[in-house]
Amino acid sequence: MGCDGGTIPKRHELVKGPKKIEKVDKNAELAAKWKYCALSQEKLRRPIVSCELGRLYNKDAVIEYLLDKSAERPNAEAVAHIRGIKDIKELNLTDNPEWEGERRNAKGDRYEDIHCGMFICPVVGLEMNGKHRFCYLQTCGCVFSDRALKEVKTEICHKCGDPFKDEDIVVLNGNKEEVDKLREKMEEKRAKAKTKKSKKTKATETVSTSESKDGTVSPPNGVAGTSSQQNGGDSSQSAVAGPSGSSSSSKVTKPSSASATKRSIQDMNEKSEAFKSLFTTHSSAKRTKDQTSNWVTHTPYHF
Repeated sequence: MGCDGGTIPKRHELVKGPKKIEKVDKNAELAAKWKYCALSQEKLRRPIVSCELGRLYNKDAVIEYLLDKSAERPNAEAVAHIRGIKDIKELNLTDNPEWEGERRNAKGDRYEDIHCGMFICPVVGLEMNGKHRFCYLQTCGCVFSDRALKEVKTEICHKCGDPFKDEDIVVLNGNKEEVDKLREKMEEKRAKAKTKKSKKTKATETVSTSESKDGTVSPPNGVAGTSSQQNGGDSSQSAVAGPSGSSSSSKVTKPSSASATKRSIQDMNEKSEAFKSLFTTHSSAKRTKDQTSNWVTHTPYHF
């Protein structure tokens, strides 16, 4: 049984079987997670940040997303949980001395190791390429391998020395189970912060309502002294100005000394002649008409 021209079809050309499941290349998947931004799909470059779920981003890409959330992006779901700049942490990474950059194989005449990572663990020296688990601390942002945290158990950061707890450790690019645990942890943390904030607002509202019922309002810093003097007695009320709604008894009464005319220093008998000669009102500072020049000079001794 043949077709026109004597061709004989084979079985796989006539019978359609089930489609084969396309398998993702593991090397490509690891490179996409550890070498490219989860939002913009561009190569990771400093400054690099991470969210509470352990995903890696370029900081400028996250800032652009926060400034304009209405713009359409292909991977907007990866940053849907990021509300502001406080939800991300800038990572303190350690450079890999064997990393030569993007142009290390420009001519194509040498072997290119695709598993070579840009960063390493500062304690053990493992490369951050996806083959080993890496974590970062939410307190300081330093990145270490999981092996380093297990072998060298301490409550102080190995790199900067800041204290941390087990709750501050976040796994970078974890599997689905680890991501689900981190998401639950993030939701609990946000719920606690929300309840704490609501308690503070309720406390401030109760204080304000109690003050309004009692009719006592705390005076500002500038009027603190006047209020204390008003409570002292009638003598202090006459010297300090009261509020606009106070009675006429708290109004300021000028002292008799202020209404008196100022005396000249030269008329003071208790002052010595040497002390009086220091001022321009003294007779020695005045010039006669013969001593003055034909032109006017701007000096304090010209009268």
